[in-house]
Amino acid sequence: MSILEKQNRIVEEFSAFEDWMDRYNLLIEKGRSCPVLPDSEKNESLLIKGCQSRVWIKAELKDGKMYFEADSDAVITKGIASLLIEVFSGETPQDVVAAPTDFLEKIGLKEHLSPTRSNGLTAMLKQIKLYALAFSLKK
Repeated sequence: MSILEKQNRIVEEFSAFEDWMDRYNLLIEKGRSCPVLPDSEKNESLLIKGCQSRVWIKAELKDGKMYFEADSDAVITKGIASLLIEVFSGETPQDVVAAPTDFLEKIGLKEHLSPTRSNGLTAMLKQIKLYALAFSLKK
């Protein structure tokens, strides 16, 4: 499944709910179902700067594809990170770098987040794109 197909699936999933409290609940459920990053990996090098809560994102390159893990001390933030992982894991670095992120606007996420959480989302996206750029340059 391509990045765009994954993004469209998320847009459809969120569009099933008109009320934003239901969408927040979906985001919380995604956060709760996201695997926990071991405490031994929650270090400063993986900590995303600019987030209101503490969030860690780890990236690995296996067989030319990127795989992400994330964790946070806040369930909504972890839900946001799990959305990004769902979209970008299993993709090539080049595809991650080139991928649009307008699906976040389509589900209304950015307009319904506090300014500090919105800054955190931007910081997470930036870090994922930076990991992808670094991996693409290693070739």
